[in-house]
Amino acid sequence: MRISRKLVGVGVLALMTGCSTLSSLNPFGDKDKADQPAKLVELKGTMAVRTAWKLDIGKSEGYQFSPALTGNTLVVASGAGHIARVEAAGGKQLWRINTKEELSAGVGTDGNLIVVGGAKGKLLAFDMDGKPLWDVQLSSEILSAPVVSQGIVVARSIDNRIVGFDAKTGAQKWIVQKVAPPLTLRTAPGMIVAGTDVIVAQPGGKLSALILATGAPRWDVEVGVARGATELERVTDIGGAPVLFENDVCAVSYQGRVGCFDLGTGSARWTRELSSSVGVAVDQRFVFAPDDKGGLNAFARDTGSSSWKNDKLSFRRLSTPLSYGRAVAVGDYEGYVHFLSREDGTFLARAATDGSPIVGTPLVAGTNLIFQTQNGTVTAIAVE
Repeated sequence: MRISRKLVGVGVLALMTGCSTLSSLNPFGDKDKADQPAKLVELKGTMAVRTAWKLDIGKSEGYQFSPALTGNTLVVASGAGHIARVEAAGGKQLWRINTKEELSAGVGTDGNLIVVGGAKGKLLAFDMDGKPLWDVQLSSEILSAPVVSQGIVVARSIDNRIVGFDAKTGAQKWIVQKVAPPLTLRTAPGMIVAGTDVIVAQPGGKLSALILATGAPRWDVEVGVARGATELERVTDIGGAPVLFENDVCAVSYQGRVGCFDLGTGSARWTRELSSSVGVAVDQRFVFAPDDKGGLNAFARDTGSSSWKNDKLSFRRLSTPLSYGRAVAVGDYEGYVHFLSREDGTFLARAATDGSPIVGTPLVAGTNLIFQTQNGTVTAIAVE
């Protein structure tokens, strides 16, 4: 692993200048037996789940890809450059293209445009039939999935430069350069559109609200507060994408906090100490957040009080969770999807995918829950 002033490897810490490795700092490394992934025990499920369909889109090649839902279809992408559009209910592939580019981020869509990021910093746009429309070169590698809304495409490069483009032409409309800390996780902090704003998760544990049309700042807030004497101890990047629910924006940071913030002002409704490199799930009553030791935590959405914690999946590298019905679902490093009661965290069911880590953000498509693995299997799991 090459050393640098930015962190490399999803969930693996390393510096970008110098000549030695930091494998011993891998938070998922096998330091001792206490850090070994928990073994799964046979589960007598009380909830019926089944695999509705599977699609192989291709390996992620070390990047994070999340499916995007538009109408009754999904758009999925792979590190090797494939993009496909499939029916969400049955998994029928409508089309597939090869962009002939190594991709590193996606998918973003508003139902009229599809955008993905390239490993060499190129942003590519396609129509809903997969026809190329335009591409532009950003200043550096793109890890965060772009977003599209109201005629604007927003992309963030790894140097923490956020750029707005005209969705029809690809012409640059605005640019915002945010300061990045000297040491960051090589993850994909996400973005979401909230009304006329775009909420951008950043390294350093910050959330920023920018006016979508102009890039002008609305507010900034610290989810995670850097602590410690060394740069490594002070890493506190946002994990995954923030989640919008009603008037709350909820997020979590590595070596930092989980919390919900007022959408209009950014003021904190509540925060709690937690460390996670993946995102949260939010529903009417709860905020669900995995921690970096493999515990799945449920907090009351209105107050932040702890509702329950399940630590039976310790060190299994949990994914961003997903709330659906009476369950919260979360993937792990062996491609299993675990269904837990949203009320008390007890196990309800388990489903297998392809044996590789689930690294993207899952989503709900009708009655199916959609997960994408590192090896490129997009799996729809039906809850019955």
